[in-house]
Amino acid sequence: MLEILGDRFTFAVILVLMMVGLYAVIATGNLVKRMVGLSIFQTSVFLLYIATAKVTGGGPAIFDYSDLAAGTIPPDAVYANPLPHVLILTAIVVGVATLAMGLALVVRIREVYGTIEDDELSEIDHDDELKRGV
Repeated sequence: MLEILGDRFTFAVILVLMMVGLYAVIATGNLVKRMVGLSIFQTSVFLLYIATAKVTGGGPAIFDYSDLAAGTIPPDAVYANPLPHVLILTAIVVGVATLAMGLALVVRIREVYGTIEDDELSEIDHDDELKRGV
């Protein structure tokens, strides 16, 4: 049992991070805490992609131009596929932009409603609808 856990320790940590992020999104009504939970969940997905992209015994996909031109690179050369890393780099940039946009919306909600608690926002909206007769 410990050998299996030791072999898959990275995935166990990733799973724990996913569950912590998911719990933070579901269990709290505070919008900032939800954004932090989403960020933790997103980071765990990044780690999952990076962990699965590792090739045992492989190196970076960097070759000398002269070897490429001469075709002397052995066909059984083992190297890591750089595509998952590039995708995750793009996802990190998009994730940071999304987090900044979400936090900006939370600031605007706080300015308009005076709170960032989800249940209080629902009560305020419900009271406003009752006043308007909707």
